[in-house]
Amino acid sequence: MRIHILGICGTFMGGLAALAREMGIEVAGSDANVYPPMSDQLRALGITLREGWSAEHLKPAPDLVLVGNALSRGNPSVEYMLDAGLPYVSGPQWLGEQVLRGRKVLAVAGTHGKTTTTALLAHLLEAAGAAPGFLVGGVPGNFGVSARLGKERGQVHFSANSMKREEAANKSEPDPVFDPVFVIEADEYDTAFFDKRSKFVHYHPRIAILNNLEFDHADIFPDVAAIQRQFHHLVRTVPGSGRLVVNAEDARLAEVLAMGCWTPVETFGIEAGDWRARMIAADGSAFAVSHGRRAIGEVHWRLTGRHNVMNALAALVAAYASGLDPVPLLPAFAAFASVKRRMEALGEVRGVHVYDDFAHHPTAIATTLAGLRAKVGKARVVAALEPRSNSMRQGAHAAALAPSLADADQVLLLQRPELPWDPRQVIASLGGRGRTVHSVDELVESLVAGVRPGDHVVFMSNGGFENAPRRFFEALRPKLES
Repeated sequence: MRIHILGICGTFMGGLAALAREMGIEVAGSDANVYPPMSDQLRALGITLREGWSAEHLKPAPDLVLVGNALSRGNPSVEYMLDAGLPYVSGPQWLGEQVLRGRKVLAVAGTHGKTTTTALLAHLLEAAGAAPGFLVGGVPGNFGVSARLGKERGQVHFSANSMKREEAANKSEPDPVFDPVFVIEADEYDTAFFDKRSKFVHYHPRIAILNNLEFDHADIFPDVAAIQRQFHHLVRTVPGSGRLVVNAEDARLAEVLAMGCWTPVETFGIEAGDWRARMIAADGSAFAVSHGRRAIGEVHWRLTGRHNVMNALAALVAAYASGLDPVPLLPAFAAFASVKRRMEALGEVRGVHVYDDFAHHPTAIATTLAGLRAKVGKARVVAALEPRSNSMRQGAHAAALAPSLADADQVLLLQRPELPWDPRQVIASLGGRGRTVHSVDELVESLVAGVRPGDHVVFMSNGGFENAPRRFFEALRPKLES
């Protein structure tokens, strides 16, 4: 069988390409922009990549076209596909029908933290011997690929049945792990131009994490209530024999559950919840976990920030809900290598530390910078930000942007010519700590001229950023070594 994937370099569609290739399917694909890390992964798998939307890419006709949600009517490839009568399906529907059916699905939903939590949950299950399949919206360091099918059968090394615990009277025992298991990053964005439901309604999980819920995706959702309705659609698909793992500190998620819930719920949080974390280190690199009155143990790992502690709790509780004893899982956190472009440390040149990060929502920006600030103390933090997501480009988050950058000593905001709103108010609100640049070349030049040893420079974008972090790193070397 031959399939062609439209939008193949997106993290989700690229993951589907990896799964299809592993299934023995001949895969090719096209996209408007081809950039790492997904382009590197696809080429390593021997998948043919074509740049642009020429109808010629669909000749000779494939057996099936998988359509990414970035494509719409008017796209030359879409128009040719429809006119030629080629068989097509959305990526999420194909995943649900061809990969997830017959597997125990653990889905990770939320405005923030999906990618890290998904990668971490897969890592914990791997440590337990479950050999899970997974699809992550990035490349997890522990696996080196964004997606895999997993083993058909796995030997789980330890079970929750070995942990003596008190369960609330209204909660059932977690069902035991059974293979095959699949961990999926469950996005609330729409499915395709012909299917405006959220992607995650196709996944039918047995266990679903609801990490948090805020307004985002202003291009498709008019308000937060519309997003809550989609989350409730996900809740409706989780069976009564499954489990919902829910952030106890999120009022909007509580409102979602109030719409109707038919599944046992495990809550987690730092200030509230069935499962709680107590900070041992202020930066979140060490914390203690408890379940009700029972002390589970301590986590020591490389990640920082309150948000990552919450991600860790969510993953641990989901593993427990799968039937695993959480106590033997705790040492696995120390070996978690996170995900490329999630505060990925690119290196240090004579005291200047450079990071590449995916943060593109004010809350994610704020929590990422707060975690770094807790780690580095009074050292200078410099943020280079590209407003690239649809919500950012539309200005939906403009009012919250300056406050989210409170922990940065200096801010450079990339104001591309096509940005439809004026960021001068954001810059003014930074009180002399920020300015705009109009190209990546100018951004790199300004950073090289202004940094000094001891600085921590964070690049933030949910796109390729024209390879700005690595360009800066290389440009910095001769300046500081001269």
